[in-house]
Amino acid sequence: MISKTNVTQNMEVEKIFVGGWFQRTTLHLSEIYDFLKEADSPLDLDKKKLIILRDDLSIKNIELDVGDLEYIKIASSTNIEVKIFEDGLILLGKKNEKEIKGDIADLTSYYEKKLSPAISYIFSLGAPIPKELANIKTIYPYFVVLKQGKEENIKNLLDEFQQEKYFEVKQESFEIYRGNKLYIINNLSEKIANIEKFIQEQIFMREFKGQLHRYLNLHRIIWERIAEVKEKGEIKGSEVGAFNAKVESYAKTINLIEARMNQMGAYISTRESVLKNDPAMKKFLDVLQFKHETLSDTLSYVKDIWKMTKNYVESALSLFSSIQAKSTEASVKNLTIITSMGVGATLIGLFSQKAPQFTLFGIGYFVVLAVIGYSANKIMKTIAMRKMYKIQDIEVAKDIK
Repeated sequence: MISKTNVTQNMEVEKIFVGGWFQRTTLHLSEIYDFLKEADSPLDLDKKKLIILRDDLSIKNIELDVGDLEYIKIASSTNIEVKIFEDGLILLGKKNEKEIKGDIADLTSYYEKKLSPAISYIFSLGAPIPKELANIKTIYPYFVVLKQGKEENIKNLLDEFQQEKYFEVKQESFEIYRGNKLYIINNLSEKIANIEKFIQEQIFMREFKGQLHRYLNLHRIIWERIAEVKEKGEIKGSEVGAFNAKVESYAKTINLIEARMNQMGAYISTRESVLKNDPAMKKFLDVLQFKHETLSDTLSYVKDIWKMTKNYVESALSLFSSIQAKSTEASVKNLTIITSMGVGATLIGLFSQKAPQFTLFGIGYFVVLAVIGYSANKIMKTIAMRKMYKIQDIEVAKDIK
């Protein structure tokens, strides 16, 4: 734990923030408000669970504000303030009450163990999040706002959090020092409301790029898993069905993520417009990562990569479906041969006897024929499953992805 006397001595911490973003709309915001206000939902969700989840949030006060972006403001009995914006941005803030790490732990715990499960449940129906992304935990950027802190205080903070200083920006009314997971904003004379807006934009930018990076990595994973099998040049009949099912799951994942990415462009233009139309934010425009055009370019690049991945998966699905059909056809042919042999033997037996007689020998003879037929079928099926099928596909040189 951080010693408050060591790090924050002669230093006033105005506020601490964490946050996250996942695309939402004003329709989602209305559903969130109904849940937070009345523990209600228009969907067929468990009312008792809704009440429990809402009570866990310890809501002291809730407001719905309309500004450039509509948002819900929550005040909890644990002194945590939450703002949920219509585009999905979530900002949690807390005034410094104990050591900084303790306040950050409180904010993170509130988000991960209370707020996030509640929001996840009220949106649990409909298109799911792909399982490849569901277990990814976001590394939140932590924002510590100081009031006229000294250079020594800032150095101590970076050391306590084991953060290497990436860069610093100094303006007349504020200073910014950034580590990997820690942003220190030294407020010299700026309004805290403007600094909060700046933090919102930083969270949006970082989360937006983080999502695109995860989609890019997922493209690599899917591509390599398919390429690994294709590069063998052949595949066993017994493996075709399972791999074909995997490729089908990849195709579903791609469709889900493609829909998510198609929604993302609108959020960039909205955030950019809000920022540029706010006179109070002009001094922040040239600071750090307000590069909306770069974000748009990155989104276009990942969408193009994703389109290529979609075509690759569709091609693989067609290829392995064809191989699976050949494997099934071979098994059916083998079964037909065995069935024909059995029918032939039965007919010969009927024509060689005057009348059917049920004897112990006849029953034994029938059992032997059944065992032979079953064994022959298993042998032929095993041969078909072990048969190697050639994977005939166009070879493509790998590009840098």
